[in-house]
Amino acid sequence: MGSCKKEYESQVKWLWVHGPIIVGAGPSGLAVAACLKENGVPSLILERTDCIASLWQQKSYNRLKLHLPKQFCELPFLKFPENFPKYPTKHQFISYMESYAKHFSIQPNFNQVVQRAEFDLVSGFWRVQTQDFQYFSRWLIVASGENAEPVIPKILGIEKFQGPVMHTSVYKSGSGFKNLRVLVVGCGNSGMEVSLDLCRHKAIPHMVVRNSVHILPRETFGISTFAIAMALLKWLPLKLVDKFLLLLANFTLGNTDKLGLRRPKTGPIELKNATGKTPVLDVGALSQIKFGKIKVMEGVKEITKNGAKFMDGQEKEFDSIILATGYKSNVPSWLKGTDFFTRDGMPKTPFPNGWKGENGLYTVGFTRRGLLGTSSDAVNIAGDISDQWMKIKGCKIRSCGSYILPR
Repeated sequence: MGSCKKEYESQVKWLWVHGPIIVGAGPSGLAVAACLKENGVPSLILERTDCIASLWQQKSYNRLKLHLPKQFCELPFLKFPENFPKYPTKHQFISYMESYAKHFSIQPNFNQVVQRAEFDLVSGFWRVQTQDFQYFSRWLIVASGENAEPVIPKILGIEKFQGPVMHTSVYKSGSGFKNLRVLVVGCGNSGMEVSLDLCRHKAIPHMVVRNSVHILPRETFGISTFAIAMALLKWLPLKLVDKFLLLLANFTLGNTDKLGLRRPKTGPIELKNATGKTPVLDVGALSQIKFGKIKVMEGVKEITKNGAKFMDGQEKEFDSIILATGYKSNVPSWLKGTDFFTRDGMPKTPFPNGWKGENGLYTVGFTRRGLLGTSSDAVNIAGDISDQWMKIKGCKIRSCGSYILPR
């Protein structure tokens, strides 16, 4: 999709990219590439793996579905097929992503691991180094996402455990865990769904709840809870909407505190906006907790050779441990010379203004607002770069500059 010129000097291979360089071929990278194309701007996506949407294709469990109705997960300029269900499956979402790339003729450069990206003050261009090439461009768009690397927590004694330990990024199904006692560390959406999957495959899951957590019904009377919240936010203050959601949750789910699932003091939407911590949308795990099929455990004090000791004094034996401990951004490991991102790899400027930095730096998909936030970023970025592109293009037509544009 990109327009680039290849040069070789002293065995160093470099490519000049006429449009922006986009790092990452997930939904964010594809969305901004499509928006740029709709604005007449070429781009080049660098993707470290061999496929688009690699988190979905390579690091997600089989039973995964979109947590929100499909209309809230569409990327710009292309809707989901009408025959897709309200909550598309993992494989349907991947199919949508592949159709999206094909529709906009997006062809990423695969197996290109960005090792370093830095703005060159002398030339005024971004220099992006992979294992094969140095790429140069006026613009750099960071689309590697909030979930680039799995978070592996340090748990005392975990190296002693004699059974398998895995992160949910490599978990596919509970089919191999029948009759096994499994410790699931984490109670977010992944921890809940993995525990439910294990339960349905006749395993014996024990889920560790280290912190407070908001659990909301995915639907109320057939209407998406998220859709209800979005509608109410158009008319009511956020805190009032949060109070309504908690009343709704207590009415439909009951008091989760009695199950060992304490709610945070901050409301679910306010907490999500402030910290990125997503409320759990229940798809069946809570009923299994109520029936005792999924055991809720307090924080882990120590992992032993055959199991774990817990903060409340209990000690249990386990056959396997699954870490449902989430993901993190990896931007600080490769983006240098800028303080636009925090140490955690998130833009310092909060939504809705965190999409643009200095010197042609942009970021998409770091809003903590899912695919809706991604679409918003992509449209903003494409509009901003398109304005610059047209000015440069006009400059070339008048022969007033040396910037090389596509013929």
